[in-house]
Amino acid sequence: MSATTEPAQDVLERTREAAHPGCIACGPDNGGGLGLRFALGGDGSVEASLDCAPHLQGYAGMLHGGVTSTLLDSAMTNCLFAHGIVAVTAELTVRFRHPVALDAPLAVRAEIVRSQEPLHVLQARIVQGGQVKAKATGKFIERRHEPWSSTGVTA
Repeated sequence: MSATTEPAQDVLERTREAAHPGCIACGPDNGGGLGLRFALGGDGSVEASLDCAPHLQGYAGMLHGGVTSTLLDSAMTNCLFAHGIVAVTAELTVRFRHPVALDAPLAVRAEIVRSQEPLHVLQARIVQGGQVKAKATGKFIERRHEPWSSTGVTA
């Protein structure tokens, strides 16, 4: 990791630990979760890898589509964390291109497409064996702008 990304990697980890400690995908306090650990790239993207375990199966030999969607959503959320942004998913569009196999590791990567507070648009993809297996576009709204929040507490 280059010296220029170390502070942002620290921002990612501190933000995730503060805002998302129990997350099933990346939460450090969730012992039953997937345990994803995202690393920041020099271009502002994030990436994590996962060994697809049999208990994540949907159809025989394939990763469950809900888990695939969770991975994509988590990558985009962690990309925002790397930029000091805490936001919730407002819209998630997933394109399943090929089945994700359970017998091979995968990489999930996300980057910001555009940001105009309070809305952020990101894209993510899962690659396995050099092939894009699934991709997603997500729209995220910053937590302080949640219309359903009656407490007035900001993230």
